[in-house]
Amino acid sequence: MDRANYSLVTQFILIGLTDQPELQLPLFLLFLGIYVVTVVGNLGMIILIILSSHLHTPMYYFLCSLSFIDLCQSTVVTPKMMMNFLLEKNTISYPECMTQFYFFVIFVISECQILAVMAYDRYIAICHPLRYSLIMSYQVCSWLVGGVYALGLVLATAHTGCLLQVLFCKEKVINHYFCDLLPLLELSCSSTHVNEVLALASSAFNILCPSLIIICSYVLIIASILKIHSTEGRSKAFRTCSSHIAAVGVFFGSGAFMYLQPSSSSSMDQGKVSSVFYTIIVPMLNPLIYSLRNKDVKIALDKVIERTFQ
Repeated sequence: MDRANYSLVTQFILIGLTDQPELQLPLFLLFLGIYVVTVVGNLGMIILIILSSHLHTPMYYFLCSLSFIDLCQSTVVTPKMMMNFLLEKNTISYPECMTQFYFFVIFVISECQILAVMAYDRYIAICHPLRYSLIMSYQVCSWLVGGVYALGLVLATAHTGCLLQVLFCKEKVINHYFCDLLPLLELSCSSTHVNEVLALASSAFNILCPSLIIICSYVLIIASILKIHSTEGRSKAFRTCSSHIAAVGVFFGSGAFMYLQPSSSSSMDQGKVSSVFYTIIVPMLNPLIYSLRNKDVKIALDKVIERTFQ
């Protein structure tokens, strides 16, 4: 398609979550509070893990990476969304939109994969405790985390490269609160077949494959836990996994609802609400889930506070 025959879009208008004026300020205050909790919680978790030698284990190494991913993902999306509640017309330039999309894809894919890595780590810790330190060595953990980020970068580059080939003309209103793939493809005046195939393949890979790894890991974990005769031992093993299961359920459930269904106007509106969970709510909940349900984190926090105020 000849680009010269079209007046190409140089900026987009983000509709946001709602167009009702009376809800703008309350929603701004709500999401401001959520973002503050997200930043404080995830930064606090990262700093605590770095400062506490007691938490220098593979489990908390992965948790530190998860907190970093959550912090970055929320920062990519939330501040721009909050602006939408204060401005009468929330615009975003084409380069800004593509940049936001690129970094969003990096971190959302990285989160999918790091949750699978954390499930594998719990499987090794519970099912092969005597070989845990040998299997989950520092080098192996580094390779796993490096692979998570590398996969996010490669797929984000592929998605963004294909999206840059799409022509946007006339219609420039994005039915979303950030530059996500499906709402952008709805505005295209050129073929989006390649983008749609890549999106479906990528979504299937990044949702179904980690889900399969997580499910298999927990089937083996549960089978191993049931063999433990001590009630206290079973309880401790279940506590170790329960936080991760809660985080996985909310993240993958909302992500699957958004990306693994046929697109339509109504599904897009429902998808906006669903995407709030994995882009904004989950990054806030993860540090709370892992800190409130984890004795090691509480002990480490007490020690850090005690050292700080001595």
